Amino acid sequence: MDKKSWYREPFVWLVIFFPASAVIGGIITISLAINSDDGLVVDDYYKQGLEINRVLERDKAAIQHGLQATLNFGNKLIQVRLDKNPDYNLPKQIALNFSHHTRPGFDKDLVLDKFGDSIYQGKAPELILGKWSIQIAADDWRLLESIQIPIK
Repeated sequence: MDKKSWYREPFVWLVIFFPASAVIGGIITISLAINSDDGLVVDDYYKQGLEINRVLERDKAAIQHGLQATLNFGNKLIQVRLDKNPDYNLPKQIALNFSHHTRPGFDKDLVLDKFGDSIYQGKAPELILGKWSIQIAADDWRLLESIQIPIK
């Protein structure tokens, strides 16, 4: 009977394959965990949890003031028209924040000045294609909207 060498046996390689693939998969997983940025984990999660109540109060304040916004994109200008309750006085400036849904590196923050009774105007930012969340805010209130660029 002719005896084969151990490395010529197919079952030996089958037995070696599964543990070796587990080690390689573990090395890849560890390198991904070390090198990738986990943007969801924050150090001050408790403070952010408390902040939620303040944010909800700002949304309720916008409802109490009867605020509704209309955005118009013009020739390199952006215009926001705010409808409100008659007893509420609008601020001289509002903050406008554009947050891209999937690419936070392209987020834009603007401050718009008041022109007329309920019109705010400023230079329009350059926005990449995609879905955007827009926050219009003052000291005690905020409004949230979503738009798609290009506007259809």
